Amino acid sequence: MSSASKKRTTIRDVARRAQVAPITVSRVVNNTGYISPDTRQRVEAAIQELNYIPNALAQSLRYQKTNMVALIVTDITNPFWTTVARGVEDACNEHDVNVIVCNTDERQNKLENYINLLLQRQIDGLIVVPTEGYTGSMLENLYTNHVPSIILDRVLPNWDKHTVVRSDSVLGGYLLTKHLLDLGHRRIMLLSGSDNVSTGVERAEGYKRALLEAGLPLEPELMSFGKFTQHSGYELAVHMLKDIHPRPTAIVTANNFIAFGAQTALDEYGVRIPDDISLTTFDDLPEQINPRPFLTSVIQNPYYMGQEAAQRLIARLEDSDAPVEEVIVPVTLIVRRSSGPPATA
Repeated sequence: MSSASKKRTTIRDVARRAQVAPITVSRVVNNTGYISPDTRQRVEAAIQELNYIPNALAQSLRYQKTNMVALIVTDITNPFWTTVARGVEDACNEHDVNVIVCNTDERQNKLENYINLLLQRQIDGLIVVPTEGYTGSMLENLYTNHVPSIILDRVLPNWDKHTVVRSDSVLGGYLLTKHLLDLGHRRIMLLSGSDNVSTGVERAEGYKRALLEAGLPLEPELMSFGKFTQHSGYELAVHMLKDIHPRPTAIVTANNFIAFGAQTALDEYGVRIPDDISLTTFDDLPEQINPRPFLTSVIQNPYYMGQEAAQRLIARLEDSDAPVEEVIVPVTLIVRRSSGPPATA
């Protein structure tokens, strides 16, 4: 890659675009001195159009190493993400690289604020889990400014500029549904996270694929989308129990938190698992949290995902021409006591 293609936007570029002096751009960036609203608006527009990062930071990102990277996840309370973080940390420690972990709570503004803050702190690279509905605007900024980044767990539409490390969510949704079909179930409910997140869409795609393969119709009322949270799982299950007739004989949930919420609702309504309804899920809990696992689950490998993401980020730190890849981590079906044949009438 030529040196010209790696040229960064400078404060003078912004000044020329906004038709102001460089000192005016500096005052806007540092929020010092008086700037008229019209001038501030022109400067901020130029900064956004040119994807400008303040010059001192840009130089440090280009010429220095801090030996520090960041992992941005959507819900650090979920044991899946704490295990991912451990994999990232262990892989980075082998290369004397430190890790900062940030949590977005699925909020796009928090994601963008963290990215800006981390760039200002001269971070060497990022591993990012996109939030719900995120289109990649800040990731474009990272790409333009040659900050190595890895996308983890989720994919963005029409985005091929960063390496992606993710599980095979389509296969996972298919395996859970196929298992229930093999047990004799024909009315199978899907309780998923957002259909504005690739993992929710892909797990639903696996569910649909298994049903179509079995010659069954796709019934919209048997597919509910919400959030990847326990509260959402509870609400989706209550809706199913109150409003969907005849009642499904089995449930596929898109993650463990949705499953826990659904299990609470089933308990409250006196619905027995698996006697009255089978309950399955995507993800599992570590043994120290759940020493006697009950739910039939598709198991991901979050520790390995974290390691893979970190190793590929380090490879890009060492070689900016390292290939952009899509790494799909296999999943495994573990059958437990929560799934069984449908109850006979």
